[in-house]
Amino acid sequence: MSKSIYVCQNCGAQAAKWIGRCPSCGEWNTYVEEVVQKSQVSSRAQPLTPSKPLRLPDIESHARSRIQTGVNEFDRVVGGGLVPGALVLIGGEPGIGKSTLVLQLALKLTTRKVLYVSGEESPEQLKLRAGRIGEDHDGFFLLSETSLDNLLRQVTELNPDLLIIDSIQTMVSERAESSAGTITQIRECTAEIMKQAKSTNLPVILIGHINKEGHLAGPKVLEHIVDTVLRFEGDHQHQYRVLRSLKNRYGSTDELGIFEMSGSGLLEVPNPSEFLLSCRDTGLSGNAISVFIEGQRPMLIEIQALVSSSVYATPQRTTTGFDNRRLNMLLAVLEKRAGFKLSSKDVFINMAGGLRVTDPAADLAVVAAILSSDKNLSLGQNICFTGEIGLSGEIRPVNRIDQRISEATRLGFERILIPFHNRKGLQQNRYKIEITPVRHMGDLIKQLI
Repeated sequence: MSKSIYVCQNCGAQAAKWIGRCPSCGEWNTYVEEVVQKSQVSSRAQPLTPSKPLRLPDIESHARSRIQTGVNEFDRVVGGGLVPGALVLIGGEPGIGKSTLVLQLALKLTTRKVLYVSGEESPEQLKLRAGRIGEDHDGFFLLSETSLDNLLRQVTELNPDLLIIDSIQTMVSERAESSAGTITQIRECTAEIMKQAKSTNLPVILIGHINKEGHLAGPKVLEHIVDTVLRFEGDHQHQYRVLRSLKNRYGSTDELGIFEMSGSGLLEVPNPSEFLLSCRDTGLSGNAISVFIEGQRPMLIEIQALVSSSVYATPQRTTTGFDNRRLNMLLAVLEKRAGFKLSSKDVFINMAGGLRVTDPAADLAVVAAILSSDKNLSLGQNICFTGEIGLSGEIRPVNRIDQRISEATRLGFERILIPFHNRKGLQQNRYKIEITPVRHMGDLIKQLI
């Protein structure tokens, strides 16, 4: 026996009739009619094995060796390699290079048996793409399939070391009557794949689509089911791509991997500071170099600022790659503690290279770039900044100052401004760079103007 229900395609809420606005998530026109069988309730994901409560000392933990993919930037983001039995979800805009990334990753695993399942491309198309990458091995198997039951049957027969599904929105389970890509299908297919992965310790990489708002398509429960959620992002007009971790049960979510798109696939960028500074213009006002840390990696980035007279009653505050609320705070500190009247001027901030910087140590460089643009003075090409700014205008210390100074020295900078309290225990003789400590906003202004 079957019946029709209406399911919100944004959050998965159900209703007996069509509703214009979802009462759970507040989105409009997201309810779609789906046919549900009563037998479907019994076919939901069941526990892998009958379980009972266990005391913590009685639980035996077995260390599982990670699978090194050969793509160092990918391994860095997931925490050192793929964990057996883990589900990794990769999302990104169409054409950004998700399929190229996972295909290149699969071709690197020459000592493993890899099953690549595509519901969007034929084996001939995938072979042409693999030919452009220029790598191949006998343990790489291609399967063009959208039926989940056939897919699981092939996985059981082949017993691969890695399963890649491109994409989860194209998979269809016979246990759900709705069409591919709906909430019910995505939830059912992911639950079945998770059962297969956890019971056989099979690592699985899922490729997911994103919606027009830029979020992963499908219910939020999909992100809760998987172990790792990665976001592959970048600008179609530029060749650089960034792999960012949004969720990771087996590693840090602060790491990011940087790739360069080329005609032969994605090339790893092991030294991101060089490419972030490669196109900077020297001798211009409004540019400052910040030393920040993303995960375990110190990097340098060019921060661009533009301060101009406002033609509107309310001045504009626009940022790209930087928190807009933090910019408003820094502007308020500049006006209150340093006497700079910027309330009637437009302020624009841009992080060159397309990265998003969340490290508070970028505050010092942001303020320096704003002052440089406001006074139309060049800061010079051999100076960089690192430090957090407090509400009273003090320059607060940052962590891992040694790594930041070493990275600036390695890239040839001659001078770095750091918080005054970071100089404690710092052996300045070790570095071939002039280290200038600043205590307050006024000290920064004296050094620049």
